[in-house]
Amino acid sequence: MYRDNTLVPAEATRLLALGLLMETPMSYAKLAQTVRGFNSLIVGPSLDLIGIPLEVLKVEGLVEGEDSSEEAALSLTDTGREEFTYLMTSNLRAPVTDMSKLIIAIKMRLLHLSDSKTQAMQINLLVDIYERQLTRLLELKQGYSTNEGQFDGWLDLDIKHTTEQLNTYEKMAESMA
Repeated sequence: MYRDNTLVPAEATRLLALGLLMETPMSYAKLAQTVRGFNSLIVGPSLDLIGIPLEVLKVEGLVEGEDSSEEAALSLTDTGREEFTYLMTSNLRAPVTDMSKLIIAIKMRLLHLSDSKTQAMQINLLVDIYERQLTRLLELKQGYSTNEGQFDGWLDLDIKHTTEQLNTYEKMAESMA
């Protein structure tokens, strides 16, 4: 993890793999394909996310297989569940970048597997992030708007999108309270 308790790319991949196995056991090949596919659809091809170290999960005792074949179903161990919980409680980083979007997508995909306290904490972190993101965009508009070019239109679209996301996360937070 980074110093601010946010996930590095390899930990994001680990969180996704553990969460998928928490939902249902699957073979190594299916798990690798699912993790790779999900990551690619969120951030596109990324060197940071290639070479999923899923075999390490076995070595670390986080998952176990029925046997050593590629087709054997992997399942989560108790230690794997503890690691999942630890990774799910990590902070989220602002501003929203491609990597933080991936981490948000992974956490939203797996949030139902966490306890209600962790769910509320993660949603509140998202509210905080998007409040800061919106403030930053509004300051940018105030200080750098121009009557020429396409900057204002682009910025207005980003502000609208960020406002919609903030409203969505605020509604989620209210429903959890």
